[in-house]
Amino acid sequence: MTHSRHFALTLTTLAVLALAACGQKEDAAPAPAAAAGAAAAPAVACGRVTVANMNWQSAEVLAHIDQIILSKGYGCDVELIPGDTMPTLTAMMEKGKPDVAPEAWVNAVREPLDAAVKEGRLHYGAQALKDGGVEGWWIPKYLADANPGIKTIDDALQRPDLFPAPETKGKGAVHNCPSGWNCQITTGNVFKAWDAEKKGFKLIDTGSAAGLDGSIAKAYERKQGWLGYYWAPTSILGKYDMVKLDAGVPHDTDTWNNCMVKTECTTPTKTDWARAEVYTVVTDRFKQAGGPAYTYLSSRSWGNDTVNGLLAWMSDNQATGEGGAKHFLKSQPDLWTTWVSPEVAEKVKASL
Repeated sequence: MTHSRHFALTLTTLAVLALAACGQKEDAAPAPAAAAGAAAAPAVACGRVTVANMNWQSAEVLAHIDQIILSKGYGCDVELIPGDTMPTLTAMMEKGKPDVAPEAWVNAVREPLDAAVKEGRLHYGAQALKDGGVEGWWIPKYLADANPGIKTIDDALQRPDLFPAPETKGKGAVHNCPSGWNCQITTGNVFKAWDAEKKGFKLIDTGSAAGLDGSIAKAYERKQGWLGYYWAPTSILGKYDMVKLDAGVPHDTDTWNNCMVKTECTTPTKTDWARAEVYTVVTDRFKQAGGPAYTYLSSRSWGNDTVNGLLAWMSDNQATGEGGAKHFLKSQPDLWTTWVSPEVAEKVKASL
């Protein structure tokens, strides 16, 4: 998550977004409804379809990509409606609207969502982010290249000299998640679990998404050390080459749920972040009515590197979701044409 607000959402919603991995039960991923490139059936008019335009950058651009492909390639009458993870998925489960959530971070709502899928009210489409949502502590690639021995969080914490605190001589710095975000709590508990203070580090309050992003940009401009929390996919990771450190331990769901996500946790222990599962979710109404258009939504998937690069372009060019979608469709046909039939691809290309 990155997002136009960089995940600056409520605590409940954050649990589902780029920070969705925090403290949630890991379940086996649903099997994709179709393999990539399976949308080879001829295009037919699929009727009216409502698509949730989620309020973070990666989901916004994906919604606009879907709007263009569904309308121009499959003849759908597409309406984008404002969305946010919890309200959108709740509305889909309870009311059957909207028809499509292109980028649903499902970890926090797996039990009720799986129940709705089992009952046939909703369906999983493609794994929208095939790499999932990723969280952790990161360092700049130029520093990782210069110090190949730093692979894990423990490795980094042995070298406070490489990550100097901005106002405390002799101390290292770990940059925290923005104030008020759920990841601020988890990062603080990770800091304690790894005994970072005893190893010569201070936890730096970045204050806001802009402050966190600015600290990375500043480090890159000066080729200085930087260590801290971040997540993918985001525009920052598309613009600045960063390396995620290995936690060195597996994810422990009980430890995460019962301690790491709580401010009152007094004895946090080491555990990796969970990998957030990110799927396209559709209603049964649209699955039945959509035909080949539903098959497309069961095939459309992309990786974090692709999304990071697109979000970075959008940020640099101050592009909207619609602008980002058109840029992607024009610049990366080798990828998106694998999601659709040649006939649909030609229709989409002709519309750009």
